[in-house]
Amino acid sequence: MESHPQQPAQGRHESTEERADRRWAELLQEVRVTQTGVQILFGFLLTVVFTPKFATLSETDRMIYVVTALLGAATTGLLIGPVTFHRFVTGRHIKPETVIWASRLTMLGAVFLLATVASALLLILRVAMNDSAVPWLVGGLVVWFVLCWFALPAWARHHYHARK
Repeated sequence: MESHPQQPAQGRHESTEERADRRWAELLQEVRVTQTGVQILFGFLLTVVFTPKFATLSETDRMIYVVTALLGAATTGLLIGPVTFHRFVTGRHIKPETVIWASRLTMLGAVFLLATVASALLLILRVAMNDSAVPWLVGGLVVWFVLCWFALPAWARHHYHARK
């Protein structure tokens, strides 16, 4: 069992407004990273329907494509939501509340991004492999993403106590 040295409770000496400003800046950086990935993925998804290969897809694969495109659009909306939310409430002196709502939209965006990636992988691997292992491969990758994106941060949040 590993030991962790106790750190003195220091925390930051910042006002509520300063803390909200810092958290907002951090959140925007996080959203920029995810937005870029979603925009690239969604852009590619939008072009698939115009390729010659699309006409040869089975009805099931076409349905997976439609679901994937809708998930991509929903993900885009969730990850752009914090920006428009902020724009609508700027000057209302509710930055701490804005950060909370924007954070919720971003987390939901991450969940939808996971669903979009899983759905896109399902379609791609079904077309590329035509193999019964495809659902297992996609399921394994979904588990991997859940571990990396949600379980590990949740574990760290629980394991390492906040310094006040």
